[in-house]
Amino acid sequence: MEQSHDHHGELVVVTGMTGAGRSTAAKELEDLGYYVVDNMPPSLLREVVQLVDESRGVEQPIAVVVDVRSGSFFQTLQANLAQGATGRHATLVFLEATDDVLVRRQEAARRPHPLQGAGRLLDGLQRERGVLADLRSDADLVIDTTALNVHQLTDRIAEAFGTPDNTRLKVTVTSFGFKYGIPVDSDFVADMRFLPNPHWVPELRASTGRDKEVADYVMSQPGAAEFIDAYVPVLEGVAEGYLREGKRFMTVAVGCTGGKHRSVAMAEEITRRLKAAGYETRASHRDLGRE
Repeated sequence: MEQSHDHHGELVVVTGMTGAGRSTAAKELEDLGYYVVDNMPPSLLREVVQLVDESRGVEQPIAVVVDVRSGSFFQTLQANLAQGATGRHATLVFLEATDDVLVRRQEAARRPHPLQGAGRLLDGLQRERGVLADLRSDADLVIDTTALNVHQLTDRIAEAFGTPDNTRLKVTVTSFGFKYGIPVDSDFVADMRFLPNPHWVPELRASTGRDKEVADYVMSQPGAAEFIDAYVPVLEGVAEGYLREGKRFMTVAVGCTGGKHRSVAMAEEITRRLKAAGYETRASHRDLGRE
């Protein structure tokens, strides 16, 4: 996905109809590196920006989510955005959808509309459209989510606010010992116990899979190179699929008995190959030194 500029120091204000996807947009912006404030009274906009500037620096992009619960504060929001009171470049994003889709989404969530009172859900939606009419006309970006699923909406947000750095897949390859349990956040688990254990080689026992002599020993065993040659292309294919689905983090767990020799060496080799293929990849070793 090609981007025209970065978004350092930007302020994104997300608003729109209840059920149109504000929470999804906020989560995606957070994944893109924005400091996100949900359900913020617009009267506090200037103070929030100032606090973030002081604590995180003026380059930290900020996203605030404002909904109809903020009521009359909308006039304050429009005034702040019009006058540039925050000192940042501001982008107003408005999310909407048709009434029938919004009704279905709210009914599925089993939540009343904040403006429906004693009336129908549809009454609340119609009141909300009236309250938000001026904001919609002022919006820099209007996204109709009627026909969009969650992944398609996150793609639209990433297309508008992502940069080459924050839309890349980030891969973590972690070694572990099966005797300590499988990492709970693993997307994939590979078992290296089919390889001979360097623990039983006296001159290698005290070393780890990070040491060249252990890595060479592990990679020279029958089946080791064949496994890597077959497994890494699988991970590459899955990684591309993850990106298409809007998932930007992948954890590959590589295990052996204690997490010291085989899993460490193989995790390092997988990391090296994924980096060479252009993926942002780091190795971690959960149980190294635990014995």
